[in-house]
Amino acid sequence: MVSVKGKRMGSLSVLRMLFLVVFIGWVLIWIMLPTTTYKQKWAPDLKSKLTSTYFGSQGTNLLLFTFPIMFIAALGCVYLHLEKRSQSVRTSRRLGFWKKPVVVLAPMGIVTAMELAFAAMFIALLIWSLANYLHVSFGHLHMHRKGEKVWQAKLRSISLRLGYIGNISWAFLFFPVTRGSSILPLVGLTSESSIKYHIWLGHLSMVLFSAHTVGFIVYWAITHQMAQMLEWSKTWVSNVAGEIAIVFALAIWVTSLPRVRRKMFEVFLYTHHLYILYIFFYVLHVGVGYFCMIIPGIFLFVIDRYLRLLQSRQHAKLDSARLLPCGTAELNFSKTPGLIYNPTSILFINVPSVSKLQWHPFTITSNCDMEADKLSIIVKSDGSWSQKLYKELSSSLDRLEVSVEGPYGPSSSHFLSTDLRHDLLVMVSGGSGIAPFISIIREILFRSTKQKTRVPAILLICAFRNSADLTMLELLLPISVNPTEISHDVQLQIEAYITREKGHPNIDYNAQNSTRTVWFNPDPLDSPIFASIGPNSWLWLGAIISSSFVMFLFLLGIVTRYYIYPIDHNTDEIYQFSYRCLWDIFLVCVCIFTVASIGFLWQKKENMKKIQNLQMGSSTASPKPVDRELESFPKQCLLQATNVHYGARPDLKKILFECKASDVGVLVCGPKKMRHEIARICSSGLANNLHFEVISFNW
Repeated sequence: MVSVKGKRMGSLSVLRMLFLVVFIGWVLIWIMLPTTTYKQKWAPDLKSKLTSTYFGSQGTNLLLFTFPIMFIAALGCVYLHLEKRSQSVRTSRRLGFWKKPVVVLAPMGIVTAMELAFAAMFIALLIWSLANYLHVSFGHLHMHRKGEKVWQAKLRSISLRLGYIGNISWAFLFFPVTRGSSILPLVGLTSESSIKYHIWLGHLSMVLFSAHTVGFIVYWAITHQMAQMLEWSKTWVSNVAGEIAIVFALAIWVTSLPRVRRKMFEVFLYTHHLYILYIFFYVLHVGVGYFCMIIPGIFLFVIDRYLRLLQSRQHAKLDSARLLPCGTAELNFSKTPGLIYNPTSILFINVPSVSKLQWHPFTITSNCDMEADKLSIIVKSDGSWSQKLYKELSSSLDRLEVSVEGPYGPSSSHFLSTDLRHDLLVMVSGGSGIAPFISIIREILFRSTKQKTRVPAILLICAFRNSADLTMLELLLPISVNPTEISHDVQLQIEAYITREKGHPNIDYNAQNSTRTVWFNPDPLDSPIFASIGPNSWLWLGAIISSSFVMFLFLLGIVTRYYIYPIDHNTDEIYQFSYRCLWDIFLVCVCIFTVASIGFLWQKKENMKKIQNLQMGSSTASPKPVDRELESFPKQCLLQATNVHYGARPDLKKILFECKASDVGVLVCGPKKMRHEIARICSSGLANNLHFEVISFNW
């Protein structure tokens, strides 16, 4: 057994080294791309060797820019499968410094040393590329119009190169929003934690593309070529397509600004779906050569988005809802025992009776080991959508139609891992920010039942507006689990702060009508939540990625060799420039939709067999309300561990500095001000035992 595990760990090490070599090579290509060496020496040699009758002039970029990332994405699925089986966690104390917050600013949020280093390297790449592009261009300045002045030609050159730099940002733009990505887990990220990178790249690319657009408009105006704005060239770049793309991009950009997004979330949500048209016209504008540079991110995003669409077509089986007096609802779904997820994972849900288009993410609070056939989330009535949902649940409903996407989350509970286990885990929450910590506490409760397993002590600091919100603490301990199964060795201390009440209200929360459970009669066609392709089936995802990409290359080769080449003969001067782009877009979509549909339906068939067996085993059982005596047990445990402070806010600096344990992990989920305060305290250097865990719970 040891030797098998050793071989598996050796294989993981070899794959990690292979990924690193391929990625470094890919980055080096980007570094060399704007240089004179690449343009005058490498490019001609590569073009002569890689331009074929099957791929034409895009063969070079397919090999240099597309293949390396698709290779890592496909083989990365194999790596993640092996890592999951070996139950290894790739963390190290040596990375502790790099994970510490070093910048805490409102526009950027909390930025760690590692993030700052990579951001600096990325900006350096952009500056390097722009400087080299301009150096090469200014050295051989081309006058595009008779009588054109040198400064006018330089303005055009600068505007064009700003577009090239924006394309580099686009090469990375879609990786952070690919929820079922195999790329992000390889570097220890999740889509939730890396969404800020998408925001940064989005702002950066829009600044560059806006400057690119304005520069060309000014150039055309001063050289009396405004008619160029209406040009759709047959053999070169389409200006009209670029203008249409920037219009869609500006609409997405403006509505995604924080002030607009907070006040008009639905406008932001619906406008963001214009990305489909943005991508379409962007590709028509830049052509197949530059499209090949950014294909990996778009290709993997489309696979993920289509798989999520297929999953969302199935209605989930909602068994019950627990309604708390504070306006919070716990939704309890059926799930297949094979569905595995880690603490802080999230589930996207859509309730058509509330909104047919809106999808909202919520943290999963249940533990897949303690509750093998149940998945729970909690929804706090903070916005209009959640308030409508709470009213729906409070009415006399026999069934609520719900669709889901996910779960998505970290590949491991790294803050509970063997080599990074803390002596004390401090969790600071504000309002509904307690949700992720419920899942962590339940994971700790489960691990405490295992023999020879050491778990950290827990200090939960939660701030609520009203005392009614204290009922959310009832969700910390799962009712469905037998109280005798909960280990009493777990050291749990809860410090609850009620900020808007100065004294204990005269309210009996133990009354029969304080918390009530609503049971539903699901439709026979409603399905338990089953493992989606991705974290629960990496090999399936790897097969879809590799098969669809190979199919794309095969069909592209056939179309180019037997349809385009006989017309154009690789001159790029006869066949319509935009038609090549349309062929690439069409083939990408056809290959992904075909392969992903087959893979999803095959896996769904296997899951349906498991679901039928599960339903046959539980067909005689009917849901019954939980015994009140059993339900009161968690409350008794929590009352003993809870101290309530009225009319006060937690003195976070004092609390954290008074933690004397040698290794204290600090997690925070709540308002921005709270998150930033905790980050500043942990990064101040005044307490060396505090380790701030950069886990984003906020979208």
